[in-house]
Amino acid sequence: MDMNQYLEIFIDESKEHLQAMNEHLLQLEKEPNNITIVNEIFRSAHTLKGMSATMGYEDLANLTHKLENVLDAIRNQQISVTLAIMDTVFSSVDDLEAMVEDIAAGGDGKRDVAAIVQKLLLIEQGEAAAAIDVPEAPADAAAGNSLQYDEFEWTVIDQSKEQGFTCLEVAVSLRADCVLKAARVFMVFKVLEKCGEVIKSVPSSDQLEEEKFDETFTVTLITQEPVEDIQAKTKKVSEVEHVRITEIVSGTQEEIKTPVQRAVPEAKQTNPVLEKETIQPAEEEKRAAKSSKQPVSNKTIRVNIERLDILMNLFEELVIDRGRLESISAELNHSELNETVEHMSRISGDLQNIILNMRMVPVETVFNRFPKLVRQLSRDLNKQINLEIIGAETELDRTVIDEIGDPLVHLLRNAGDHGIEMPEARLAKGKPAEGTIKLKAYHSGNHVFIEIEDDGAGINKERVLKKALDKGIVTEEQALGMTDRQIFELIMASGFSTAEVISDLSGRGVGLDVVKTTIESLGGSITIDSVEGSGSVFSIQLPLTLSIISVMLVEVEKEKYAIPLSSIIETAIVKKEEVLNAHNQQVIDFRGKVVPLLFLEDIFSVPHQEEDDRFYSIVIVRKGEKMAGLVVDSFIGQQEVVLKSLGNYLSNVFAISGATILGDGQVALIVDCNALIK
Repeated sequence: MDMNQYLEIFIDESKEHLQAMNEHLLQLEKEPNNITIVNEIFRSAHTLKGMSATMGYEDLANLTHKLENVLDAIRNQQISVTLAIMDTVFSSVDDLEAMVEDIAAGGDGKRDVAAIVQKLLLIEQGEAAAAIDVPEAPADAAAGNSLQYDEFEWTVIDQSKEQGFTCLEVAVSLRADCVLKAARVFMVFKVLEKCGEVIKSVPSSDQLEEEKFDETFTVTLITQEPVEDIQAKTKKVSEVEHVRITEIVSGTQEEIKTPVQRAVPEAKQTNPVLEKETIQPAEEEKRAAKSSKQPVSNKTIRVNIERLDILMNLFEELVIDRGRLESISAELNHSELNETVEHMSRISGDLQNIILNMRMVPVETVFNRFPKLVRQLSRDLNKQINLEIIGAETELDRTVIDEIGDPLVHLLRNAGDHGIEMPEARLAKGKPAEGTIKLKAYHSGNHVFIEIEDDGAGINKERVLKKALDKGIVTEEQALGMTDRQIFELIMASGFSTAEVISDLSGRGVGLDVVKTTIESLGGSITIDSVEGSGSVFSIQLPLTLSIISVMLVEVEKEKYAIPLSSIIETAIVKKEEVLNAHNQQVIDFRGKVVPLLFLEDIFSVPHQEEDDRFYSIVIVRKGEKMAGLVVDSFIGQQEVVLKSLGNYLSNVFAISGATILGDGQVALIVDCNALIK
């Protein structure tokens, strides 16, 4: 059976089980005596092990089996949960995650986990304290010893015995002066495969081929031939010094609970290993009981994101054609055509909402990894940090979700490293020893806001301003008119840092410029509020989606431009005599605030044709707290357009984020307001 067809499902479900294990492990650390949580973790590990064995990922299955043994000992109260045990279990889950990521990237899921396996074995034997610093075991450490088998292997062994076959462990030792060890191993395998069925080897076949062992290796063989004959045939291979054969008398196969466990195909007469699994009577009763209940229909399906991208691209073409039809309908002024176009516009609007909602993903998919990150952060910093997550069900476009993870990681590390104080410092200030970081997400209009709030030391405004002046980021004249928020946002300037010693975890300002750039590239913005001694709030504003956006179409000397509505405060028509000059910059008084004017005609070098001497048409746009007035010739109106990339060749065009095709077939450039406002 070709298992590759199940690979995507295996990867998705493995990630889900690993995420569930991480979440439950964090709960277990807070409630070490809660056996229900241990059972949940055990169930996830058990299922993952069965899936891995089914797919043929032996290393993944074996490590999960060792982890499962530890969990079984905990739930049977043979060992108690301690911090040392939790650290080891978390490390093993990290290795499992790395293996699954390797498989997802097209690898074989192999990883050197000998050290962590040894730690898990010590914990299982009740030596938790010794499990912290265990030297890495050599690759062939298990050679010559009785092998460890998982449930699937015990199933094969037991079924073979029932059919009259013998299960043997054949330990082969090569001479110390053997030159071509891999060749001798190959010859031994050829001999044993003629005698029966090889189901396991330690070290693994890959390690044997690469000669990553000393002289001894062990093979599990299912056969009907006499032991003496097998020993004699194996010894005939040149440079084989010793052959020791032991029979596997009985195993302690535990009940298989996972539905993903391999169903073994029907056996040929000469291959007892592949006999079909039978369902035990007790299992049949359980299934019958389940079938008697009301069936529950599955209302969700997994859809590859690439298919949604294709669907979105097709719909974008439909939006362009819809605009063209609306334009033709307006020109012809035909009543029936107008009605049909209006109906099609309503239907396509509903279809647009459905397609956009299909692409929406809860931010929970990103937030889920942060509790574990904060736990490790608190351990590394010797601080007590509690993470509260609010609004994890808030949905965001998949494209935005894929990009927002790394900036949030940096902001959380920044809050833990520079925001939250040491426990003794917090107690001295009358605060609880445990600091709190709140990660909150919520909708507001066509935007999603994500806030990272800490109750730590806050930002020292004077220190930030002094550092900015020293580095020449702002002048003294500029500093006089800056608000508190503008001063705080200086920490996101490139190369800015107030840290005396830069830590490996974060440096306040070092990397925050990258966070700011990433968020602005998504059409979002970030603001900072802080009260010294009480804490800080980093607020990120993001668009719901990036593909279809609402814009204001404007005209500049017969050329059309689109300005995103998310950046617009309002439009205005101002008499030219009301325009003032300040610091060689034309400005207007907008609701009591001085707003600089930017002439799109000059910015985009549009050829000048004719001039209206009386009025300026102005679009007031903003970026955070900053505003600017974009001077255009006329307003065309609002419209939903498809955002298209300009491609790599034109990727660096100043203040242009993309283009769109209008209903009349013309191309309108989309203005990047964030690039215009400094």
